[in-house]
Amino acid sequence: MEGINKFAQYFMDFCSNLWDHIKNFFVALYNILADVFVRNPVSDFKLIGEYADKFNMVSWIFFVIIDGLLLAFIVLLVWKIVQLCRRWFKFRRREVDKEDLLIEIAKLKQEIEKTQAEKDKILSLRIGSGASGGPADLLTVETSDLVGSDALDRIPDANEVAFSSGEEAQGEVIDSRFSKLTLVDRLYKGGNYVVTMANEDMIGLAEIVARFVNYAASQHRLFYSKRIISQYLSGMATSKILILEGISGTGKTSLPYAFSRFLKNQAVIVSVQPSWRDRTEILGYLNEFTKKFNETDFLKAVYEVSYREDINTIVLDELNLARIEYYFAEFLSVMEMPDKSEWKLDLVPTQIAGDPRHLADGKLLIPQNVWYIGTANKDDSTFTITDKVYDRAVTLTLNERAQYFDAPFTEPINLSFDYLESLFAEAQKEHAISLKSLQNLDKIDIFIQDNFKVAFGNRILKQIKTFVPVYVACGNSEIEGLDFMVCSKIFKKFEALNLPFLRKELEGLIALLQKLFGKDAFKESVAYLRELLKMAG
Repeated sequence: MEGINKFAQYFMDFCSNLWDHIKNFFVALYNILADVFVRNPVSDFKLIGEYADKFNMVSWIFFVIIDGLLLAFIVLLVWKIVQLCRRWFKFRRREVDKEDLLIEIAKLKQEIEKTQAEKDKILSLRIGSGASGGPADLLTVETSDLVGSDALDRIPDANEVAFSSGEEAQGEVIDSRFSKLTLVDRLYKGGNYVVTMANEDMIGLAEIVARFVNYAASQHRLFYSKRIISQYLSGMATSKILILEGISGTGKTSLPYAFSRFLKNQAVIVSVQPSWRDRTEILGYLNEFTKKFNETDFLKAVYEVSYREDINTIVLDELNLARIEYYFAEFLSVMEMPDKSEWKLDLVPTQIAGDPRHLADGKLLIPQNVWYIGTANKDDSTFTITDKVYDRAVTLTLNERAQYFDAPFTEPINLSFDYLESLFAEAQKEHAISLKSLQNLDKIDIFIQDNFKVAFGNRILKQIKTFVPVYVACGNSEIEGLDFMVCSKIFKKFEALNLPFLRKELEGLIALLQKLFGKDAFKESVAYLRELLKMAG
């Protein structure tokens, strides 16, 4: 009992002291405010009254100046304190709004993940119950009419996939973190897609160009010149990346679409979005919460090519709506490796049971029989394509349609990747660039380095040596091929130079080209350099 009394006495004394502290705090605060706003001003005025009778004119002048400065300092100090308080409250309000927004985003992400998981379960059950019937050599895709305009193919949904063997997997549910790629595995579980070429399909490059021109005109009402198709086919021999530039409506998207149909295949068309910033936009990513890989249609298309022996095309429509060197950076780097067995994309850190068949240690080997075709417009809504991309790609300019002509009805052909590669290799042997042309290229290189301080490296020279023989095998001249490559790979770099100070050099370069190749040769390059002279003013 005595202990309780002692504690009660302590607690009463503690509360009394605490109350005294609180009371003293408010008393002190009151005294400070009273001193600042009442006592000190009164004391100051009394002090002025004591000395006012003794001030002369000079003293009053000093009084007004000094007190004015002090008053201005006090006002400035108060104003700064008010500004700091306003900024703090504004910053605090913004941070609170940001936290609320992040909470909303987290909730939306959870809802999206939940919806995606439910969709995957529904699709898995649907596939497992045999939703599809009938054999298929390739994915069935609906396409819009392509009469005189570009068109986009619709990527098939998971429930549109048909099993190649026609067998139904009753009650079987897909258990994989790669739902779309696993569906591709099931589509080709009966074996790879094999191209069977008949004797009439085994034609040369020149005949491929001629037959495609007639096929596009007769079956799709798309009109292309043999020169453009020769450039397109030679570009395929040179690089896995082709860029089709030009004004809208000239058939940029239609060209790879029609060429794929000519080879009895289906081009996959992916619309680039302005928000794309990195590789996850085209490859997808592993969701750490659901442990599922969010696959894209682009990744699905690349993976499916690993089961095929034909020639495949993936179109990046409007590729410069976002920065291609951001979202396509990994492809640009990987495809620079000389050893094509190292063209691998890292998808997941480790391999687990149930992963797609063609993944090895979480990596996907990029197939050789696929080309990436980008279409690009040049306007205020697009980004400039950098030299890093242009150097690795072959760029074709489509600014006008070919003239209408009557074409005989032409059937598509069967063409395997291996056969096309053999045609490219044969062209390299039979139509290698002449020694004289190589010497002329060296002279152009020296002139450009001396006068424009621009050099083209081994990559561009290698591309020229690959492109020109194939272009010749397509039925064109060596000079025309050199003209196209020199203009598109080298002279296009001049746009970034200070042209008004290079008029003399541009005129000298035109004279050198006409001296080396003749006045009627290198028409494309000379015309382009003359346009640069007009831009220089």
